[in-house]
Parts: sequence; C-alpha cells; structure tokens
Amino acid sequence: MVDPDFTKTLLLEVLRAAGTGNAQCADCGTADPEWASYKLGIFICLNCSGIHRNLPEITRVKSIHLDFWENDLVEFMKTHGNLCAKAKYEAKVPPFYYIPHSKDCLVLKEQWIRAKYEREEFVATSVCHETGSSASAGSREGFLWKRGRDSRQFLKRRFLLSATEGVLKYYTKESKGPKAVISVKDLNAMFQTEKIRNPHGLQITYSKEGQTRNLFVFHESGKLIPKITRNYFKEGYMEKTGPQHKEAFKKRWFSLDSQERNLFYFKDPLDAFELGRVFIGSKEQGYEVQADLPRGVTGKRWKAGLTIVTPHRKFVFVCENDREQKEWTAALNEVISQPLTA
Repeated sequence: MVDPDFTKTLLLEVLRAAGTGNAQCADCGTADPEWASYKLGIFICLNCSGIHRNLPEITRVKSIHLDFWENDLVEFMKTHGNLCAKAKYEAKVPPFYYIPHSKDCLVLKEQWIRAKYEREEFVATSVCHETGSSASAGSREGFLWKRGRDSRQFLKRRFLLSATEGVLKYYTKESKGPKAVISVKDLNAMFQTEKIRNPHGLQITYSKEGQTRNLFVFHESGKLIPKITRNYFKEGYMEKTGPQHKEAFKKRWFSLDSQERNLFYFKDPLDAFELGRVFIGSKEQGYEVQADLPRGVTGKRWKAGLTIVTPHRKFVFVCENDREQKEWTAALNEVISQPLTA
C-alpha cells in the first residue's frame, strides 16, 4: 500500500532539489510553487496552474500539498523538472520576446504558456504552421485589426515581425510597400485589454521623428500578437498645469514607462501621438516626488496634488482622489529610486 505521506516527502525533495530550477514557477518565476503539471514534469504557481487547467490535452495539474501523488508520478517529476522543460520548450525563444514575471497580468502569462506548450513555438524542431515559418527564425506574419489614427475605426492590416531584419512592418491595402518599418530595439508592445476593449488588445509604442507613436491593434485569437512586450508601470488620468503653475489645470491621460524613465501624457488614452513627456531621473540627480502642491496652487476639480521636482523645474499635477495620488507617488518614487543605467 502506498503511503501518501512518504510520496509527498519524496515530491518535496524533488521540489527543493538543487540544480533543478523547481524552486520557482516554470512559467513566471514565482518563488515556492505549490502546484505541478504531472504531464509536463514542471512545478508552477497557483496563477499559472489555472491557465494549465484550460489545456487538458497538453498538461494536467495537481496540488503539491493537497492532492495524492502516486509513486510513478513522483518518479516522473524526479526525472524531469523545470530546467529540463525549459531546455526543450524555451530552446528557441527570440531575444526580443518578453518573458512574463510573477507581477504581470494573466493575459500575458496565458500567451506565454500557450506559445510554449500548446503551439510549441520555441521547440528547436517545431514549425509554426500558421505562418509557414520556423519559430527558431523568430518571425511571425499575419493580420491584426488596427485602429485608424484619424478615423478611429479598426481595419484589418497585415503585420510582419522579422527577427532577421530586426523590424516590425505593417501594410495597408493602398500601400505597395510597408506603411511603417519599426526597429525592434525602439519598439515596445503591451497588452491593453481594457483600454482597447478586446481580450487580445495590444498597444504598440515606438518613436517617430522624436515623438512617441502609438498603434492600437487586436487579433481574434491572440496567436499573432507580436512578441515584444513590457507593460507601462502606471497609467491613468491626472490634471496638469503649466510651467508657471498659474495656467488652468487640464485633464490628461498619463503613462509611466519605468524602463525608459518617461512620463508620457496624451489628451485621450487612444491618441496616436503624445502631447509631451516628463523625464524621470534618479534621486542622485536631484529628482524627487512630493505628495502635495506648491504653496498657493490649488486644483479646480481635483485636490489630491503631487509635484515632480527636477533640476530644472517643478511639474505640478492633481489626482482624482487620495488613492490615485498615493499610487502615482509610489510609482514615481520607485522609478526615481532606481539608478540610471549606462
């Protein structure tokens, strides 16, 4: 008769074994995973286990602590493990592919998990049948629905992501050549399901003639969404006044890019181009954020103020409520606390 306590002890030894990578979720890196896929031989966190449950033909999950584990399943886990699975399923991940972390949204994690195990896009010998190109080439081609810059209607456009050229291109029916050729190194893409009102909505951001350009796209299934993603650190509405602090406060949509250290602002969340930006330097350079307004300055509608202090001037904002003020202050402080990288 199998002793469930004994098999659980063996399973925990496999989980904690050095050199296996099992101490972190195989998909998002969360520490101390409490679930496992006994078909793939990997240890995963609670959130990722929920995504695995939706792929029963490929993966089956059990709780490490709550479920019964047979001896043969424990042996399977022992001979496999997270590093073994990564060697197979992540063998050909393109260098520009954003691998989600524990704090990223479930949509991003689901795309990553489905790409790895369902479509096997990164297995060395796999072929991407949908595009007719190998995953090892790091290329993807297909149609996305793109929001028009002026018409604001979503129209079907052909997109090509080429790793060999290091560019993303898109085409319109009217243009013989590509409408835009965007360097991958200057490009960021982030899931924006609420903003675009589509479960596979994506915001593609790049620099065009010194301005930030936004493309808003979606795909019916999400399979062809480009693989170059990081999320904005914080987004939302604030009101902003001018450099003299005497100008009327105007409501703007703000997006904080912690990697590039820019606070962009737009008139509308789906604007194609930025109205302006504020660079967020480091504490050592004299940058700081204050959770209040300069003396004599008050907002008209909103009263929860904050001030970004730079070596050259003070930028003054008001938030809708105290909660938003605290969130913006914390987000800006986190960027300021990070040292500048060369």
